[in-house]
Amino acid sequence: MLKTFRYTAILEGISYLSLFAISMPLKYLAGLGEPNKYIGYAHGFLFIAYIALAILLTLSKKWGIKRLAILFAASLLPFATFYIDKKYFKGQ
Repeated sequence: MLKTFRYTAILEGISYLSLFAISMPLKYLAGLGEPNKYIGYAHGFLFIAYIALAILLTLSKKWGIKRLAILFAASLLPFATFYIDKKYFKGQ
């Protein structure tokens, strides 16, 4: 389950950055809304999967609420999912 969470965290981070770096400029600067729709759907799915897996992993590993809060906060900040992967899960 940890490996699945790590992959989901990386993909969620990539989709989040894609929203900011690719689809939002295309939408607001070039007037192309279509990429924003599809990247937004993908990001929404990955975000929900990330949060669900974080809760399941926290319960199965018996981590505290502090670690769950860190994992949740990481989903809201750009580049943070990459940081937590390196800090908490690299050697596991």
